[in-house]
Amino acid sequence: MSRICTICARGGSKGVKNKNLKVMLGKPLIAHSILQAKVSGLFDLIAVSSDSPAILQAAKEYGADIVIERPAELATDTAAKLPVIQHCVSEVEKITGFSFGVITDLDATSPLRTIEDLENSVRLLETHEHATNLITGAPSRRSPYFNLVEENSKGFVQLSKELPSAIVRRQDAPKSFDMNASIYVWKRDAFFNNTSIFTPTTILYEMPEERSIDIDSELDFEFVSFLAEKRGNLI
Repeated sequence: MSRICTICARGGSKGVKNKNLKVMLGKPLIAHSILQAKVSGLFDLIAVSSDSPAILQAAKEYGADIVIERPAELATDTAAKLPVIQHCVSEVEKITGFSFGVITDLDATSPLRTIEDLENSVRLLETHEHATNLITGAPSRRSPYFNLVEENSKGFVQLSKELPSAIVRRQDAPKSFDMNASIYVWKRDAFFNNTSIFTPTTILYEMPEERSIDIDSELDFEFVSFLAEKRGNLI
């Protein structure tokens, strides 16, 4: 089955200026995801989508097979993730004439994944008879059934999800996860025929907390840099 890996990296960033090009372990942040995809040997093609010429140039230097210039309407703060990836894959298929059966997207701002995480995620979806797509996440630090609350229209707080019987121990609550924005995998039909990442048959590959930090702030960048340096290499 043919596989494509996309890495979609916008030039603008409010939390961390130029974060996709910010240096970590001697390389721009986006380079680590490109190299992980290459070293895994899973993909027939690796494509990078961006509105930034500097990001596209870095992607070429670190081994992306094709770079796609993202249109302005898909490069705003409010642009949804899935249409950006769909645009990238559609453009690559127009250029190459190939159709890809499995689409994997790596978020450059969540680079602590391992090659094993990537391999396991792709193969878990491919071998699951009924699943249409896969996301990754870590066990949630707060449970919506136990200690995650939300404010109602009257300004009072309540548990986000209530069960018929009260939970007195967090361990007794149904399992919940924090999405880590690291790896997304789709089978082709689900990828092009949906407008949301979530479908009734979405599955999750569990990753540990120490590989699940998504960079949204300077503090996140410091945390990820510390863990990356502790590992010594992100490949």
